[in-house]
Amino acid sequence: MKSLRLTAVGATLVLAALAGAGPANADASTAAGILQAGAQQGVADGYPGVIGLVRQGDTTQYVHAGVGDINTRVPADPKAQFRIGSNTKAFTSTVLLQLEAEHRLSIDDTVDRWLPGAVNANGYDGTKITIRQLLNHTSGLPDYAKDSGFALTYAINANPNQPWPPQTLVNLALAQHKPTSAPGERWEYANTNYVLAGMVIKAVTGNDPATEIQHRIIEPLGLHNTGFPTADPALHGNYLHGYEYPVIGIVIRDVTASDVQTFGAAGAIVSTLDDLATFSRALLTGQLLPPAQEAELKTTVPVASGSTTGYGLGIIHEQLPCGQWAWGHNGAVLGYFSDWLASEDGTKQVVRANNEFHLLAGTKGQQDTGNATLNAFCAL
Repeated sequence: MKSLRLTAVGATLVLAALAGAGPANADASTAAGILQAGAQQGVADGYPGVIGLVRQGDTTQYVHAGVGDINTRVPADPKAQFRIGSNTKAFTSTVLLQLEAEHRLSIDDTVDRWLPGAVNANGYDGTKITIRQLLNHTSGLPDYAKDSGFALTYAINANPNQPWPPQTLVNLALAQHKPTSAPGERWEYANTNYVLAGMVIKAVTGNDPATEIQHRIIEPLGLHNTGFPTADPALHGNYLHGYEYPVIGIVIRDVTASDVQTFGAAGAIVSTLDDLATFSRALLTGQLLPPAQEAELKTTVPVASGSTTGYGLGIIHEQLPCGQWAWGHNGAVLGYFSDWLASEDGTKQVVRANNEFHLLAGTKGQQDTGNATLNAFCAL
């Protein structure tokens, strides 16, 4: 979204259904045309490839520009898999809300209730932080992804199989600095929150969050091209290659195989445009949660004083420049940047993915393709 950019490594839109064989007509008066023009601009800005989906009711159009593999020059396929990064967070929060509906926990339980001693260092106290505050990023915890050693290791991608136990990631966060705000006092994005959320899922169910997400969301919704890798750094089948432009240097790197344990329940899921659209529609329309938990999902906190943008439990609510309101989120992990927008009733949706991310937010490519996502949604 234009006014709020969240990334996995920083706190930081008459239509005929197409099979994805070719780009939508770049008619600037249609949502698909706007998104197609944005995809082409993204490639002009330097992205190897951009793919997108526009859905209104049951009618879907796909757009694509550039390539999915710079070696074979195969066109970027809007049906291909990609890493969805922090869009994973909505899956994780959904599982915790389902567990609450089953009376197995309360999202107002403290972190220490389920993870004794996990947050107890450098002035941070898990007895004063709730699960809700993890999910809406008001815990006051630092983001481990800002640790310079971690960030460098991740960016170099020299060992995609390196283990990162969740508690190790939490410890990296706690060691960064003492608290700068009390729990519940203000919003600050931190992947640490969702690593802990995944740990709570494990403590309550005995299963890894990947297993619970598979059984509770992926299988019931028939998301056949979605998975939560827990160890294998590679992608398989039909996928976009992910690339990293060096901050210093001139050689683009293929980082398709990257360490999935670095973000886990905060950002490890692999999916497609169609599956992400199916999930977000189901989530917003109450197919996954009872009314009480749906209301909690959509209860937002402001991301800044005076801001109209609110953060719910793993999803964002934002008023777009055209005046319309939309739910959504975005995700960025090494090699991939994606986002989605959807109306309250799920009838209007835009999903878009780019196959390059080099750990910096606010690039021209991100801005141009992000604006196209916003403008495409507004045109629906």
